[in-house]
Amino acid sequence: MSRPAFDELPRPFLKWAGGKRQLLTEIRRRLPRRMATYYEPFLGGGAVFFALARDGAFERAVLADANRELVEAYRGVRDHLEAVLGLLEQYPYEQDFYYEMRARDPYALDLPHRAARLIYLNRTGYNGLYRLNKKGEFNVPFGRHRNPKIRDEENLRAVSAALQGVDLRNGDFAEAVADAAPGDAVYFDPPYVPISDTAYFTAYDGTTFTMEEQARLAEVMWSLDGRRVHALLSNSESRESRRLYRGLNVERVLASRAINSRADRRGPVGELLVRTKPGRKA
Repeated sequence: MSRPAFDELPRPFLKWAGGKRQLLTEIRRRLPRRMATYYEPFLGGGAVFFALARDGAFERAVLADANRELVEAYRGVRDHLEAVLGLLEQYPYEQDFYYEMRARDPYALDLPHRAARLIYLNRTGYNGLYRLNKKGEFNVPFGRHRNPKIRDEENLRAVSAALQGVDLRNGDFAEAVADAAPGDAVYFDPPYVPISDTAYFTAYDGTTFTMEEQARLAEVMWSLDGRRVHALLSNSESRESRRLYRGLNVERVLASRAINSRADRRGPVGELLVRTKPGRKA
């Protein structure tokens, strides 16, 4: 039995660095129309997953991310929606409350409070950033929004419905796709190969995705190619990215970047979409 399709909802409930809403059309064209299991090991805001859920494109899904707090926000919305909605209804858009909420240790909270806290900080903090200091503490300042929608009930209900039965994992990208087989599809949206000294998106989640990790990810892509799994990957348009994926199907596309400390660097930039070739003979 296929999963239900959605119209306009669900859509991402968190703003996340590197979000793919601007590239959805290009990405969707390069994924199968139907797939048995959909894997997304760098979940982030989940724009691609939600688009596929709206289409009813997969039978099941495995979503993963190395960011524990992010994954648990998804679990909170999936498993404790009413509690999360109730909490968000109580949270005011006030600077003092924001800093009080920011100071709370998320892992001292239960799952609904943890999810509601991240949604609130994401909706009311500066530019929707997720950034940790060296102590692992969330340190984004209060944002100056006109009227932030802290409790988007309609979308959160659609998100929760789409996540029912979905396997949500906090862990490594290679482990997340270990069971992928022909008939499945994988989409990788990793921290990008840097194109300048200040281009590391990894600063937003407090981790470092090194060039060694980039090389390991390329090995996973080649492994999926050998297993005849349809896999698609986004990365920066750079000499290193092209070197890593030479021999696979590499295409250049333009994407809009909304998160950058400098407004003049938020326009269209070149990116690469890399695909395996699962139809060819081994």
